[in-house]
Amino acid sequence: MTVQELPGAAAYRPTPPPAWKPITDPAPLLPDPEPYRVLGTDAVADVDPELLLRLHAELVRGRRYNTQATALTKQGRLAVYPSSTGQEACEIAAALVLEERDWLFPSYRDTLAAVARGLDPVEALTLLRGDRHTGYDPREHRIAPLCTPLATQLPHAVGLAHAARLKGDDVVALAMVGDGGTSEGDFHEALNFAAVWKAPVVFLVQNNGFAISVPLAKQTAAPSLAHKAVGYGMPGRLVDGNDAAAVHQVLSEAV
Repeated sequence: MTVQELPGAAAYRPTPPPAWKPITDPAPLLPDPEPYRVLGTDAVADVDPELLLRLHAELVRGRRYNTQATALTKQGRLAVYPSSTGQEACEIAAALVLEERDWLFPSYRDTLAAVARGLDPVEALTLLRGDRHTGYDPREHRIAPLCTPLATQLPHAVGLAHAARLKGDDVVALAMVGDGGTSEGDFHEALNFAAVWKAPVVFLVQNNGFAISVPLAKQTAAPSLAHKAVGYGMPGRLVDGNDAAAVHQVLSEAV
């Protein structure tokens, strides 16, 4: 094969790009290696007793709610109810952090978060009966529809938060997703746009170890899902999801 070199091409040597330097030092953004806890530590002394009572009441109601809704599913009176038994503390604590003006963007397994925020428990189940569009009016309690497709609610949360920032509204969006949702493109797009636009949105990833049947080890090589935030220039925190007080404290700081 013959290659013809153009005149002057031999003298052309592209200048190598300068060494890449991060805009932000990633060290302060990295999560602690161990999950943050409050219950069972000295930090519990600083927790408002009224908050602990509210958390306990919602946890008791939430466990009963999951049990009843699962029974209705087995009776054929509901479509498949995605129970959150065992991870109620995380979603309930998250809902109690928000102000009335804020927006909650739950995943399909976060019915208890919507109920804790004020949605009628019976009305929350009408979505699974196909009674009407989403089972409730999202604007009434500022709760976005519970989405079955993984992570599709995250870009919506970023868009709402970005719009609020542009309008000068004091609004925060809290977007909830499971560990499986972090493997979806919508998750990465949402975090990227949120960081670039500096949108007032908080992402809560609930890691129960499996995306239906796929273990976390087959989803990511990161030390933890909280480390994913660092790649987008935002801080990540690792917290014990079964410690409702710890979740509430960490999210309160973020909001």
